[in-house]
Amino acid sequence: MQMMKFRRFLLTFTLLLAACGKSAQEQAISRGTIGVSLLSLQNPFFKVIGDSIAAEAKKHGYDALIVSADGDVARQSNQIKDFIVKDVVAIVLSPTDSKGIVTVIQEANAAAIPVFTVDVPCNEPGVKIATQVATDNFGGGKMAAEAMIEALQGRGGKIGVLDMKQVESCILRVKGFKEVLAAHNATATQKIEIVSELDCGGANDKGYKATEDMLQAQPDLVGVFAINDPGALGARGAVEKAGRVGKVVIIGFDGQPEGKQAIKDGKIYADPIQFPDKMGAEVVLAYMRYSKGEELPPQMLIPTSLYRKADGAADASLK
Repeated sequence: MQMMKFRRFLLTFTLLLAACGKSAQEQAISRGTIGVSLLSLQNPFFKVIGDSIAAEAKKHGYDALIVSADGDVARQSNQIKDFIVKDVVAIVLSPTDSKGIVTVIQEANAAAIPVFTVDVPCNEPGVKIATQVATDNFGGGKMAAEAMIEALQGRGGKIGVLDMKQVESCILRVKGFKEVLAAHNATATQKIEIVSELDCGGANDKGYKATEDMLQAQPDLVGVFAINDPGALGARGAVEKAGRVGKVVIIGFDGQPEGKQAIKDGKIYADPIQFPDKMGAEVVLAYMRYSKGEELPPQMLIPTSLYRKADGAADASLK
């Protein structure tokens, strides 16, 4: 009899434990889903942001629905509309086009779903953004210009810029770059002149083609600043094809593994590197603060750090 009672007690205790476990799981799921639309998950940088958002959200009992806009503003608009229909607790996006995404952000605002941006800001009028978590892109652009000046070692000459004018973060990088060059040229004997600005689409193949066009138009080019690593790697390919290795300095931006490896190998001079893992975690923490009623600053900027060949040599993650 005592043995039967003990078995019943064990069975009851086990069922209670199972019920408690299920309740905790259901409670975690019931906290809601954060909808995330990133510029392109084909870009390793945004993949890290997405993975970091998912990991940090899970820590706080939230799910993260992460999708890739693939650089298409219409696709991203539809993704955000879908988030609204799904009644997500928050929307995080890196806008493919800061102007083109305004209308659908306003729809999210009307649905009382807080909108956060990560990496790429949206500073357009008529939208409400809870906060913008991003790299200090303007400061990073200034750092890139300082690296270009350093690499040219007092020499002047013609340089090109591989930009991406529809993306706010890239606009800020180029703006910071130009500001430092202007200050340098105001006092320098040998001036550094931007003679070409072409869209690289943030992609290797487009960066290659744009640099190829630059080199054909300006065969005496001495430098190229690209707004990200894929663009810079494309520029390097064009420089190699043109037989200009050692004569054209390339400055990138981001600090993706491929970019860091190219810096270690001497193919790119330097990168102002970003910290996508920090950005992903920070935007989730920003939502947590928002959900508790805290007032957030308009933007949370994460400084860049200049990564040179010596940093690559000391980087255990590289070959």
